[in-house]
Amino acid sequence: MELRDYALGIVEATDLETKLRRPADALTDARPGPALRIDAPGRPRELRIVPADKARVPSLRAMPDPAQRARIVHALANHELQAVELFAWAILAFPDAPAEYRRGLHAILADEQRHTRMYSACLPNYGARFGDFPVSGYFWSKVPDLTTPLRFACAMGLTFENANLDHTEVQAREARRVGDEELASVVDVVHRDEIRHVRFGWTWLERLKEPSQTMWEAYRANVTWPLRPELARGREFHAAPRRAAGMDDAFVEALATHDEEPRPGAGKSRVV
Repeated sequence: MELRDYALGIVEATDLETKLRRPADALTDARPGPALRIDAPGRPRELRIVPADKARVPSLRAMPDPAQRARIVHALANHELQAVELFAWAILAFPDAPAEYRRGLHAILADEQRHTRMYSACLPNYGARFGDFPVSGYFWSKVPDLTTPLRFACAMGLTFENANLDHTEVQAREARRVGDEELASVVDVVHRDEIRHVRFGWTWLERLKEPSQTMWEAYRANVTWPLRPELARGREFHAAPRRAAGMDDAFVEALATHDEEPRPGAGKSRVV
């Protein structure tokens, strides 16, 4: 089976089973085809994307309540499902990317499928199933700006997944605080995988950037508002997993200390 056909099937599928199915046979990438940029994914009816204000998620402070924990974990499963779709999207959008880059997209896609299944498997513990609550499409809303393989790596690997190095630390801790070791163990797996995913972004930032740019300059040049460095970190900043992903000290320090950027046309503000 061709990698392109597999990716297209995932993005367009309207059933969860197809989106999360691993290929039965080894994939080849002999015919990547023309670039194809799909605006929105197919989804089963119960997981169709709705506006963000229709899919609000409780904060982690609500974790002690199993009913609210269900909504939190449901949102995490949807984040992973969006990642599945977007890594498949990138395979279609960037047929001329280096073969190693495309193999990396597929490897991460398989991790995201596994993460979606793991979070979904936790939901029955709280009397819920994947599809019981409305879901947003935050990641999908950034697709218009993901115009190059480098911009995709900066958005997914070095912004969303980078931030998840922090978010997963807090999520696992809160899950353990309420005695949910099964959920905490799932989050631990996601955290470890995110280190490899961030390493993918870092590796391709180094390979694809302009030679005259520093890594920080190249990252800043390839993320477009509202993506920005502040979204690549959580409220708690953890340097160790970023160093494990290969980031150099200068980049880690810049990310940790960068001031909040103003919205274009607005006055400058600072995170407190």
